[in-house]
Amino acid sequence: MSYLLTTITFLPMLGVLILLFMNREQGKSMKMVTFVVTLVTFLISLLLLRDFDLATANVQFVEKYSWIPDYGINYFMGIDGLTLLLVLLTTFFTPICVMACWEDIQKMVREFMICLLFLETGMIGVFVSLDVFLFYVFWEVMLIPMYLLIGIWGNPARRIYAAVKFFIFTMFGSVLMLVAILYLYFEYHAATGVYSFNIFDLYTTVLPPSTQLWLFLGFSIAFAIKVPMFPFHTWLPDAHTEAPTVGSVLLAAVLLKMGTYGFLRFSLPLFPNAAIDYGVWIFLTLALIGIIYGAWVCIVQKDLKRLIAFSSVSHLGFVMLGIFAFNATAMEGAILQMINHGLSTGALFLIVGMIYERRHTRMISEFGGLSKVMPAFATIFLIVTLSSIGLPGLNGFVGEFLILVGTFEKYKIFAILGASGVIFAAVYMLWMFQRVMYGEVTNPKNMVLKDLSPREWAVLLPVILFIFWIGVYPTPFLRTTEASVHNLLRQIDKKYTLVVNAEKQGGYYLSKIEKMPPETENR
Repeated sequence: MSYLLTTITFLPMLGVLILLFMNREQGKSMKMVTFVVTLVTFLISLLLLRDFDLATANVQFVEKYSWIPDYGINYFMGIDGLTLLLVLLTTFFTPICVMACWEDIQKMVREFMICLLFLETGMIGVFVSLDVFLFYVFWEVMLIPMYLLIGIWGNPARRIYAAVKFFIFTMFGSVLMLVAILYLYFEYHAATGVYSFNIFDLYTTVLPPSTQLWLFLGFSIAFAIKVPMFPFHTWLPDAHTEAPTVGSVLLAAVLLKMGTYGFLRFSLPLFPNAAIDYGVWIFLTLALIGIIYGAWVCIVQKDLKRLIAFSSVSHLGFVMLGIFAFNATAMEGAILQMINHGLSTGALFLIVGMIYERRHTRMISEFGGLSKVMPAFATIFLIVTLSSIGLPGLNGFVGEFLILVGTFEKYKIFAILGASGVIFAAVYMLWMFQRVMYGEVTNPKNMVLKDLSPREWAVLLPVILFIFWIGVYPTPFLRTTEASVHNLLRQIDKKYTLVVNAEKQGGYYLSKIEKMPPETENR
């Protein structure tokens, strides 16, 4: 299908159009329309998996059309092993989120569902865009609905503060990235006489290391904020805590992965010398700090949502550790861990949202002994908790193990210290679970809580299925990324050497290296 990516990206907009013509009183019908549209989007996205060629690192399902030719702007979409799983993760979680908010969202239902659909389009667009201008448009589009979800439907006490903080942090990074994009754009034109935002054209631009460093920082700060990495993480706990359940789930499951994806697609291949000579030590150190600091802060949290939010800082520290190890094993583990974190942490936020719907509190001290009145809920909660810790047999173990093994080959001390994060994760997650689920039921309000409803089973079971699947048989997921990861590392090494040689010759030039990866015809 030559228009498959466009269909998946913009099908949610059809849902927006339908919602605009519905009466405001039709809240349940609006939710059903949104669910059907997002479910159909997910089912169509499975065609990507069916037709994806695992043996090649080439971009597949390419759609490329001239948009604003005078400025080298094209409508250019495609996916490879770096993005396929992220697109599927996005389309997988969106209908789940619609089911999750079925009872929770009762005011301004149409506006909420429109924001959700716009957000899905923005998230998918970020992952499939291969024109940097188009990528930036989707990057900014995604910001607006998330800001509204937090600011309008979040916790009344501090939702405006959290929304504004999220917006300011993200916009600050976006402006830096925009400046770096424009510099790179004009540098390419100066060398070739052609204007282009095509990412594969920009890959061929060979810049001196000093220039690379500044541009690398411009892109990387934007992505580090989105991850978020220490010390750019302070917006995340507030955004998670104040956001509605759906906002927290999508923020954890998908939006944070845009930062880690940005490093793989932009920062490393565009500026390999800056990344290797300077970025490795900076980002390995920050990743290690994030792993340990995030875990320690989790231990003292009293709010369930805030604890899970800080756990993301720790878990995504592992992802960054794997990316900057510049090792195929670690990098494949990092990409898999993006998916694992989305599943585990997304499920944790869904679970906390279910507790909040029943008790309207997230304070750990308000609970205790819930396993006696909600045994099914406690079982699911335990599985997801162990997944987040990284118990062998569940998805979290595979990603963290590959990251630590790959990192150990080149940076032993970082791998050894990073492994302590697994121990700390067991401390804060199991202690949290013990306080909420075990002991005596001392609060009378907890004695009458209902166990999982059929709708809640439908929300959680698909996630649990993937938690076990990846934990027991991760091979299909790893094969998806293998060819693209090896190609990325080869091209980084090739361009790094090229710049070093150019420096030795007293200048730099635009190399005619092959595009990375080569474009393919529409599949």
